[in-house]
Amino acid sequence: MIRALHLVNFRCFEALNLDLPGGSAVFVGENAQGKTSLLEAICVLVRLQSPRTHRMGHLRRFGTEGFGVAGECWGEVRRVTRGADGLELRVEGEVVESQGNYLNSGGLLVWMGNEDLELVRGPGEVRRRFLDFAAVQLEPTYRRHLARYKRALKARNLLLKERFPDEEQIAAYTTLLIEHGGILQRIRAALVEKLAGPVNEAHSAVSGRREEVGLVYRGAGAGDLAATYAEAAERERRQGKTVVGPHRDDVLLSLNGSAAADFGSEGQQRTMALALKLGQGQLLERERGSAPVYLIDDIFGELDTRRRNALMEFLPAESQQLITTTSIAWMDRESPPLFRVGGGMVSAE
Repeated sequence: MIRALHLVNFRCFEALNLDLPGGSAVFVGENAQGKTSLLEAICVLVRLQSPRTHRMGHLRRFGTEGFGVAGECWGEVRRVTRGADGLELRVEGEVVESQGNYLNSGGLLVWMGNEDLELVRGPGEVRRRFLDFAAVQLEPTYRRHLARYKRALKARNLLLKERFPDEEQIAAYTTLLIEHGGILQRIRAALVEKLAGPVNEAHSAVSGRREEVGLVYRGAGAGDLAATYAEAAERERRQGKTVVGPHRDDVLLSLNGSAAADFGSEGQQRTMALALKLGQGQLLERERGSAPVYLIDDIFGELDTRRRNALMEFLPAESQQLITTTSIAWMDRESPPLFRVGGGMVSAE
């Protein structure tokens, strides 16, 4: 459980000290008042990443040089600060040098937001991020292989852009892409296979229909990356970039055998997006033995009453759910504690 959150110069918050109940909570307020930033701060504190930006520098309040996020998470005091020298990580007051060690000692999260519709409609990059977010929480070594793959890919692409590239250096980086990329693809393929059952279970619960969700992992060159890079060599020289490998992977999503992006209605696509995140949460719980915290960002305005109720009933009763919304009309009398957000302030109702 997340029991406390402290912010300094994070997004619109100059300073915030917030005690959370030992369970779920709802944050209500108008748009652009900081509701999403609260959930984003928790994501940074627990998983060292934002679902809204790849650049940590964008999280600081305008006109400041850095930010700080701290809180009590699963009984430990954790702190993430970013300044001119980069990130500093602390657990129980002790500096943690490795981001991997910091993450491995933390908890589990599932993020749910309106942008999840892009999981169905959007480009492959969105689905790769979805796989990466889950894989890092399930397999501790995944993050290291992903980071090494990305570094080698960036260096190799720079070489391929040169008029007369150094073939020996390209070959050295290709070896790294094969080594780390092969591991990434094996983990991703296994993850997609494991997700199929939980996603279908969640989809049936939320949709109320017997519809079959298909998830097929399509690895760019999976199975024999060495041969794939050799076959793509001429094309890579023409295009000046690496054209195969895990950075081009995708997950094909179907509903009753038809491509969900092309043939699904908007309601079906939204339900599938919800099912992907709910299935992710179920898999995390099954594999790691404890329910993740669900960060649910303002999704209820896009859902009809039946799907909204089905979603809330499907969420694990023992999980902590931190929810943002612009309206509380959908809430029942047994709703979680309510907090009002506005003007960079948060107050309990």
